[in-house]
Amino acid sequence: MTGKVEICGVNTAELPVLKNERMRTLFEQIRSGVNAEQSRQELIQGNLRLVLSVIQRFNNRGEPVDDLFQVGCIGLMKAIDNFDLSQNVRFSTYAVPMVIGEIRRYLRDNNPIRVSRSLRDLAYKALQVRDRLTHGLGREPYVQEIATELGAPYEDVLFALDSIQEPISLFEPIYEDGGDPIYVMDQIQDDKTSEHGWVEKLALRQALNRLGPRERTILDLRFFHGKTQMEVADEIGISQAQVSRLEKAALLQMRKFV
Repeated sequence: MTGKVEICGVNTAELPVLKNERMRTLFEQIRSGVNAEQSRQELIQGNLRLVLSVIQRFNNRGEPVDDLFQVGCIGLMKAIDNFDLSQNVRFSTYAVPMVIGEIRRYLRDNNPIRVSRSLRDLAYKALQVRDRLTHGLGREPYVQEIATELGAPYEDVLFALDSIQEPISLFEPIYEDGGDPIYVMDQIQDDKTSEHGWVEKLALRQALNRLGPRERTILDLRFFHGKTQMEVADEIGISQAQVSRLEKAALLQMRKFV
């Protein structure tokens, strides 16, 4: 979004900024019904900069800025419609969590990983409780505290919160300091495709190539196709005892090589 002047046809450089006194007057007009729609539109226009500041937090999600802006505006309109003037709270303090929540819901619903409705509902409730506890405790609450507040099992809440996390590409850069970037995949160990595993596979292949054609066929049928010694004997036309003897000799030769 940096450097982009126009979003959804809105020139961000010309967006108005409302003072608190004017905003209070507009809210009072909405509640009294005097020029309610006109006052509501002025409130929306006067708080679009707030939406712009919020969507900057989601720049790394790969979502079009125009889409995030529109979703953020929905959250802003909900905040305007539900804001209570009697509470001693600034509108921006009330609106920012509403805008963030609307964008998060949008991102979760468009997540390529399908999550069950019940699990997603539990996650939504857990996030609401987390936001409420954060304001009350002055810090991020533990999952156990959220689970206790919800009256739900700790494991269910933890699984629900994990299930709605945005997937990260293995090629997502996590550090770059003028040189080659470090990607997520550089920090993940995979025992199945480790260098040690490659060496073992290469040694195994070389050992197989040292065997005669019949021994290679026996090992291939036995260990790569899952056939019994009797089935192998029938297939290549020798006795089961010969298959057993050739198999043992071939394995012994491979062990010595590897």
